[in-house]
Parts: sequence; structure tokens; C-alpha cells
Amino acid sequence: MEGEAIVILLAEDEPAHAEIVRRTLEQSRIANRLIHVSDGQQALDYLYRRPPFAEPQQAPRPGLILLDLRMPRVDGLEVLERVKSDPALANIPVVVLTTSAAESDLLQAYDRHANSYVVKPVDFAKFTTLMETLGYYWLIWNRVPQGDPRA
Repeated sequence: MEGEAIVILLAEDEPAHAEIVRRTLEQSRIANRLIHVSDGQQALDYLYRRPPFAEPQQAPRPGLILLDLRMPRVDGLEVLERVKSDPALANIPVVVLTTSAAESDLLQAYDRHANSYVVKPVDFAKFTTLMETLGYYWLIWNRVPQGDPRA
């Protein structure tokens, strides 16, 4: 795909899931730069440019956040709440990407203004197809404002 790379922040504590996301986006040739953090505290440190992500070149503003719910240190719902309550970050699309199909998790995520809630399929082929479809939707078809001065 042509075009400017879009930074995707992937907050995922399961290495195998993170690898599927990385490989699928790479194989789909979707222009992007994937930044992977393995817990909610690292996601917040990245977004707020705290060490080890203090330099703006190290932590460019993401155009999309893929957020697992069940993570160590700070869970995904807390990360989501902080992102969506901060005017400097609130317009970044957040896709909750989780294994939880619990109605309570779904409701809590949308109460915190998630842009989408997607349950990860257990089947590898279905997970790969899901990631390809998500990638095309959020990175190719979806439109977001350009040149946000808050970046």
C-alpha cells in the first residue's frame, strides 16, 4: 500500500497474539508502524511520553490503539478511560481487542467510549482474517482528521 505510515499502538500482553497482529498487518502490506507494549502501564507511558518513551521521535502519536483488556499493572479498561478522558488523546480511535465476550466487559468498554470492541477468535485462521479486515477498515477506509495540533 502507498501512503504515509500510520502508527499503531498495540497494547497486548500475550506475545503470540502480538505476533499474529504484526505478521498480518505486514503481510497485508498495510502502511503502518506497529509499536507493541506488553502492559497497560507501558501504554500510558508511551502515550504520555514518559521514560522510556520520553522523546517525541520514540513515541509518535498513534493513529490507532489496539487495546487488550486483561493486562498486567494497568488493565485495558483503565487505559481506555484515561485516553478517552484526556482531550489531547480522546480523538485517537481505540479498538478493544480481547478474548472476553462478557457482556459486562463490552458495556464497560463502550461506557468508556471505545470506538470498537472485537473478540479475538481462538482459531488462528479466523484471527488472521479478523486482523486483516480490521487493518483495512481502520487504516485504509476509515477517515480521521489530519494535522491534529495536539499531536
